Amino acid sequence: MNTAIKTHKIIQVQKWILLGLIITCINFQQLRAQDTTIAAYCKQTPFAMPEVQLPNIPTQVFNIMNFGAIGNGQALNTAAFQAAIEACNKAGGGTVLVPPGLWLTGPIALKSNINLHVATGAIVLFTPDRSAYPIIPASKNTTKNFIVHPPIYGYKLTNVSITGGGIFDGSGEAWRPVKKSKVSEIQWNEFLSRGGALSKNGQIWWPSQAALNGEKYLQLLKNKSVLSPDDFLPARDFLRPKMVVFVDCDKILLDGPTFKNSPNFVMNPQHCTNLVIRNVQVNNEYWAQNGDGIDISSCKNVLIYKCTVTAGDDGICMKSSGEKSPGVPELANVIIADCIVYHAHGGFVIGSNTDGGMQNVWVNNCSFIGTDMGIRVKSNAGRGGLVKNIYVQNIYMANIVNEAIGFDTYYEDMPAGKEKSTLSQEASDKIPNFSNFYFNNIYCNGAAKAVSIRGMPNAFIQDLHFQNMVIGSKTGFSCENAANLYLKNVHIIAKQPVYETNGCKNIQIED
Repeated sequence: MNTAIKTHKIIQVQKWILLGLIITCINFQQLRAQDTTIAAYCKQTPFAMPEVQLPNIPTQVFNIMNFGAIGNGQALNTAAFQAAIEACNKAGGGTVLVPPGLWLTGPIALKSNINLHVATGAIVLFTPDRSAYPIIPASKNTTKNFIVHPPIYGYKLTNVSITGGGIFDGSGEAWRPVKKSKVSEIQWNEFLSRGGALSKNGQIWWPSQAALNGEKYLQLLKNKSVLSPDDFLPARDFLRPKMVVFVDCDKILLDGPTFKNSPNFVMNPQHCTNLVIRNVQVNNEYWAQNGDGIDISSCKNVLIYKCTVTAGDDGICMKSSGEKSPGVPELANVIIADCIVYHAHGGFVIGSNTDGGMQNVWVNNCSFIGTDMGIRVKSNAGRGGLVKNIYVQNIYMANIVNEAIGFDTYYEDMPAGKEKSTLSQEASDKIPNFSNFYFNNIYCNGAAKAVSIRGMPNAFIQDLHFQNMVIGSKTGFSCENAANLYLKNVHIIAKQPVYETNGCKNIQIED
C-alpha cells in the first residue's frame, strides 16, 4: 500500500472519530435539554410518580470501524461490534458509534455504561442466518430454561442507551410464520418460493421444517429432567427471539432510532426500572406474527413518549408475570404520552399476562388510527391478577376495526362459561381483577363497537369511570358481569340498542 493511500485512510478514520465526537456532544446536550421534559411528564400524573432517571454515560467515543467493521452489507460485523462494546466497557464506558453504512451483524450483547449510537444513514441489519444466534440461559424471572439470543440483549446492566437516527432491521422474515389469510396472493407465492414448510392445512407458511416441528419437539423435552442449551438447538427456528430485550436493568434509554422487521416482539424490557423510550419508530408488517411493538413486562418507573408504532400484533402493551412479593405489583408507575399507533391489534393494551399485578399507568394525548381495537384490556383465568388505577385520557381514534374500548376476561384459549369452580388450583388463583379505570376525553370516529366489557360471574370488572366521550360506531355499549360503572357526558352515536347489559350492578349514566 503506497503512502498516499495510507494517508487517505488515516484521514478518513480521523474524520469518523471527529464526527463521533460531534454527534456525542450534540447527543448529550439533547439529553440535558430533555431532562426538564421528563420532570414535567412525571409531575402531571394523577398518582405519585417518581422522576424517571436517565443513564449517565461518559463522553468518550469508540467507532466500530476502528475495530474492523465494514459497512458494505456483506461483511459480518458481529466480532467488531462486540470488540467495540467490550473496549468501551473496560474503559469505563462511553459511546459506541455506528457511522453511516450498511452493517450486517449477528446478535449484539450490550454492557453497562454504554450508549450505542446509530447515526442517521446507518442501517444495522441482523443476519437472517438463524445459526448465528446461540441458545442462552433465560432470566430467573421467567419459567423458560433457555432462549435464543435476542438481536439486542442486556442483562443486569446499568446506564445503557441506544440513540441516533439510524435503523435496526431484525430480518424477521427469516423467522416468522405467515398466515395465508393475512397476505395477498402475490405475497403468499413469494413466501412459497423461498422454500420452508407448510402446515397440514396449507394455511401457515413456516421458514423451515424445524420451525414447523418446534412446538412438538419442545413437548418431548418436558420429560427430560436436566436440560442444556444443545437440547434446544433443534427448536431454535421455532423459538424466534424478541428483537430488543433488557432484563433486570436500571437506567435505560432508547431515543431516536427506527426498529423494524423483528422476529417476535420488537421491544420487550423485563423487570427494569428507570426506563425511557422516546422519539422511536417501530415498524412491523401487518402479517408479522406476534409482531408486538413495545411490550413492557413487569417494569417500574417507565416513560414512553413521542413514539410512532405500526405492529403486526399489539401496539404499546403492558404485561406482568411472576409476582415476587405478595401484594406488590410487578408493573407500576408508567407514563405513555404523545404517541401514535397505526396498525396494531390494539393501540394501548393491557395483558394478557397480568398475574404479577399492575397499578399506576397514565396514558395521555395519544392517537390510534386503523388499529383492530383502540384501548384493549385482556386476560383470562390462569394469567390474571389485580390491575388497578389506570388513567386513559385525551385519546383520539379513527377507523377502529372492532371495539374502541374493550375489556375481556376470556381472552384467547379460555372459553366463556369455564368458571372459577371448574379450574385448576393454579388457574383459580390467577383470576383477572380489573378495577379503578378512568377514561376521560375519549373521541373516536368509526368503530365496529363503542365499548365492550366482559367479566366473569365470580370476578366482576368494577369501578370503571367514563367521562367526556364521543364515539361514532356501528353498535354501542355492551356490558356483562361488571359493577360500579359511572358514565358522565358520554355520547355514543350508534344504531339501537345503544346500551346492552347482562348480570351487571350499579350503572350510573349522567348527562
